Order: sequence, then C-alpha cells, then structure tokens
Amino acid sequence: MTETDEHISFPETARLIAVTLDEASLGRDSLEVEHEREVAIFDLLEKNNFDLTAEGHNGPYTLHLSLADNRLVFAISDDGGIPLQQIMLSLSPFRRIVKDYFLICDSYYAAIKTQPASKIEAIDMGRRGLHDEGSHLLMERLRGKVTVDIATARRLFTLLCALHWKG
Repeated sequence: MTETDEHISFPETARLIAVTLDEASLGRDSLEVEHEREVAIFDLLEKNNFDLTAEGHNGPYTLHLSLADNRLVFAISDDGGIPLQQIMLSLSPFRRIVKDYFLICDSYYAAIKTQPASKIEAIDMGRRGLHDEGSHLLMERLRGKVTVDIATARRLFTLLCALHWKG
C-alpha cells in the first residue's frame, strides 16, 4: 500500500465485529503473551478498518484466524456467519521477523523485572520497530485481497504471533 493511512477511505461497514483464534493453533502461552493477545483482540474490535468490498463483499465481517499447512488462514464471514472468503498466506515471509520479535519480547519481559528504564525503553523501541515491520509485511501480503489500515495490521500481526508462538 503506497498511500498513508490518512488518505485511505474505508466504508463505515468495513470493519470486524468478531475475531476468534483457532484454539488448536495456539500454543501454551506465558501470561504476557496471553495478555497481549487479549488486548489485541479487544483493541481490534474497538477500532479497525477491514475491507473486502473490492471482492464484492460488504461488511461488517467476522474473522477466524488459524494455522494450516504452514499458512496463516483468514476465514472471513459476514455478520450472519455466512462464509465470504478464505485467505491463506504463507508464513515463510514472516519467519525471520516473528523469530526476532519473539527474541526481543523475551528480552523485554526479562528487562522490565530488573533493568533500568533507559534499557527497557531501548529494547521496547526495537520491539516496536520489528512489530511495525511485521505489520507492513502483513499489509503487503494482504494487498489485493483485503484492505486494512496500519493500526489494524499491527493488531493482526500480534495475533499472527500469538498463533505462531509455540513456546
């Protein structure tokens, strides 16, 4: 997407009203990862821009995320539960970013227990940078299938990581 978020116009109905994660795809999470997943879903439902109108489908939408055959699966339905589209994205392009993101998150969670604020802030800047990189990659991979803004992509990237995390 070459436009900035301020220039993207979304129809009022271009939004998610429910997001679920495939329980079988979830690993055993730490409390921090589980909390981030819950916050991402809550924030995503509070405010998001998610548009399939280019595919001829009007929202609002429900989304079920899962992993299957090394792919991230977006199962998108209308607000009545009627399936509209299934999008499968290879996880391969995300591998390095997700791996690095998990490593820096581990460092961040360890640092907040013992390190000074300056060290925590530096680690958090790196964490946010990787998160932004993953979010932009997700927007790019969804291009032509579904349109999202960067805030929505950030929350979806958090959920991709939650599904990918098996630690």
